[in-house]
Amino acid sequence: MTASAKPPAIELRGIDKRFGPVHANRDVSLSVPAGTIHGIVGENGAGKSTLMSILYGYYHADAGEAWVDGKRRDIRTTADAIAAGIGMVHQHFMLVDTFTVLENVVLGVEGGALLKGGMARARTELGRLEREYKLDVDIDAVVGDLAVGLRQRVEILKALYRGANVLILDEPTGVLTPTEADHLFRILAALKREGKTAILITHKLREVMAITDNVTVMRRGAVVATVRTAETDASRLAELMVGRKVLLRVERTPARPGRVVLEIDGLRVTDALGIERVHGVSLDVRAGEIVGIAGVAGNGQTELIEAIAGIRPIAAGRIALNGETLAAPEVSLTPRERRERGLAHIPEDRQRMGLVVPFAAHDSAILGQQANPAYNRYLLLDRRAIIDSCAEKMQRYDVRPDNPRLISANFSGGNQQKIVLAREIETDPDLLLVGQPTRGVDIGAIEFIHRRLIALRDAGKAILLVSVELDEILGLADRVLVMNEGRVVGALDAAEATEHKLGLLMAGVTKAA
Repeated sequence: MTASAKPPAIELRGIDKRFGPVHANRDVSLSVPAGTIHGIVGENGAGKSTLMSILYGYYHADAGEAWVDGKRRDIRTTADAIAAGIGMVHQHFMLVDTFTVLENVVLGVEGGALLKGGMARARTELGRLEREYKLDVDIDAVVGDLAVGLRQRVEILKALYRGANVLILDEPTGVLTPTEADHLFRILAALKREGKTAILITHKLREVMAITDNVTVMRRGAVVATVRTAETDASRLAELMVGRKVLLRVERTPARPGRVVLEIDGLRVTDALGIERVHGVSLDVRAGEIVGIAGVAGNGQTELIEAIAGIRPIAAGRIALNGETLAAPEVSLTPRERRERGLAHIPEDRQRMGLVVPFAAHDSAILGQQANPAYNRYLLLDRRAIIDSCAEKMQRYDVRPDNPRLISANFSGGNQQKIVLAREIETDPDLLLVGQPTRGVDIGAIEFIHRRLIALRDAGKAILLVSVELDEILGLADRVLVMNEGRVVGALDAAEATEHKLGLLMAGVTKAA
């Protein structure tokens, strides 16, 4: 067979999948040429992860066929997928932290009852794979001691060791620094040169444009287009994903900062084990500006925001809002008292901290505001006032469906985030703390949320924004602080901030930045 007649590495024909009333995949057909990098993009709930989970054997399709290298395969389990030469690198790594790299890679395929021979063969093979694909990692290192980017390489090694010719990567750069993401792309390019195939599920259109050969767009469970990447652009892909034109970066005028609203001096925060997570951080945020905090997740940003909100106690330092001390060694106002003084907080985990998901939307929409006289009648909550208020917010913030009585868990991630956003912004705060405002949110909702944050800034409010998405930081922040290992290691004005400079700072490289 000639190279031009080579069958697709993966071909899915008429895949259909329902979960009760939810039609997750609708007669999906997809062809992935061998030796290419293929992107799959779409809004939340578009069906892309379900489709790849069917290919990898997590789910079984209600209808349709899977073909691998020109042969029909009945993939009912992950073992079937691995036997067909398909590997998957999950968004949340499937590794045993207390095992070494070598032990993780051979786990489940040790090579017989006597481990010694199998481990020796595995060590030799891993050395070859590392050299061939630039997957440099110490195979005797304990996985829990490795940086996130190195753990991802371990997952890729696991798949290759098991004979994967097709590698599925689910949101692979979500926890990586730009430098680590660039190295991942070099690894994928090396795999492609060796004739292997990669399927990339991502919401980052810039990455799709940079690394893929072809891209499939899904919407509402169906494929709406498959195009050559070189023949499209990010704006066109966004329009295909949402079904309308989308602004990828919201327009904004230069900030006009006013008085200091938030002032933090020498803040130290420890976790439940007594480990210091925030080391002597000092910063301020002024009225009419957005200060963004960039950094790889786990570098103290969460603890910083929670300490300001009053959720987490401080070990040392001072937090002040409009000149009044909120927290210091001798004083600590409660979260409710801080709210009463003009603080609002959109937490980074909306389901764990922003909502009570079994509650109706109208109840989630007043969390923390139950004492507001507008929602009370004598000794009881005024249900009619609460429902009417929620309905009005849903209209203003384009929450779909706009049903206040619907259970919070039944809204999509983007609409859940809009409920939290509406609740916090509508209090007219002096300071808004925002943690990961668009995590798990589709591109249409991202545009809406960014517009609201810019409008709040232009209304003279102070915003402290934490995000692991550099595009988001660069698109919204007037000043950028970078945190690494619990410290602020750099501060840049928006005009001088670039992805390269921020990436170096995020990796702890301060001199070159």
